[in-house]
Amino acid sequence: MTAELTHASTSRELDTPEGVLRYHEAGQGPPLLFLHGSGPGVTGWRNFGGNLARFAERFRCLILEFPGFGVSDPTGEHPMTAASGAVVRFLDGLGLRQVDVIGNSMGGIVGAQVALAHPDRIGRLVTVGGIGRNVFSPAPGEGIRLLMEFTERPTREALTQWLHSMVHDPALVTEELIEERWRQATDPGTLAAARRMYGKAAMAAALNAPGTPYWAKLHQLKARTLITWGRDDRVSPLDMALLPMRLIPDVEVHVFPNCGHWVMIEQKDAWESVVIAFLTRKDEPSR
Repeated sequence: MTAELTHASTSRELDTPEGVLRYHEAGQGPPLLFLHGSGPGVTGWRNFGGNLARFAERFRCLILEFPGFGVSDPTGEHPMTAASGAVVRFLDGLGLRQVDVIGNSMGGIVGAQVALAHPDRIGRLVTVGGIGRNVFSPAPGEGIRLLMEFTERPTREALTQWLHSMVHDPALVTEELIEERWRQATDPGTLAAARRMYGKAAMAAALNAPGTPYWAKLHQLKARTLITWGRDDRVSPLDMALLPMRLIPDVEVHVFPNCGHWVMIEQKDAWESVVIAFLTRKDEPSR
């Protein structure tokens, strides 16, 4: 009988030149890297801990904790910049030449950025919402606006409103969830990092940042990609998927009904089945 996969039993640490990266590991087989999203009190474990058991039956699962979110050592960089660098340091530190990646929201963006910069390091890429940009819907979306409001004025009420925007089923926003998110989100270091991402000044600067945005380079993505999305996502509305669906050369899209931003939680069984089928499908021979 397989031992229960708990937070403590799967916790690992990797020393790197830029601080300790903390992660969770379980299972054997081809390496599969999970990259979490952003937001108050987020961790890799909270995003993907509930999915670990099923994936660990087939893969060596690695859930990386990004710097700047209160678990891995911070680097002082902008959390998005630190995340991409952390992925490469993590792969190098574990001696992994190539991995498949599952990224939730920000994690999907980071996965795409790493795959664009280092195409030999990422085999297949699965994203959960977030990737792309608003085409028809207002930008930023409702969930991002609530996230900005919490970051500027962190109150329990603002946190609760943001959590409700993340899900289709309000019953998922329990007092336990609110409490654990509140404790981590209001840690001074974590809150400071969040303000570098989602403070009003930071968001305004990001909208006017020079250079080519990552989504405009998606036509260069070599990784076979599966985009998964909740039909009722109020953080990154479904129309955001249109550009990556058109631009990524080898891409599939699966939309889940009655589901918000946390597809891997709200549609857990269905999402796991779709993703495992995608990751284990044999490549078609070249024509």
